[in-house]
Amino acid sequence: MSDETVESEIAGTVWKIEVSVGDSIEEEDVLMILESMKMEIPVEAPCDGTVSEILVAPEDGISEGQALVRITPNA
Repeated sequence: MSDETVESEIAGTVWKIEVSVGDSIEEEDVLMILESMKMEIPVEAPCDGTVSEILVAPEDGISEGQALVRITPNA
């Protein structure tokens, strides 16, 4: 089974990362919080699994559709 890539739905800035590589997560867990136009937008996990890679860092500027996190889904 291949990794699932979580992409940003908005352009903005990475405000806070709530997970680390290797963390076990459940669907709808908050992975990170983005900031756009002074609003905080949570990015939620699309599936249960394990965080395999974090592709951004706090304060990074991001664009819509940019890959943020990779998750290895549970079998």
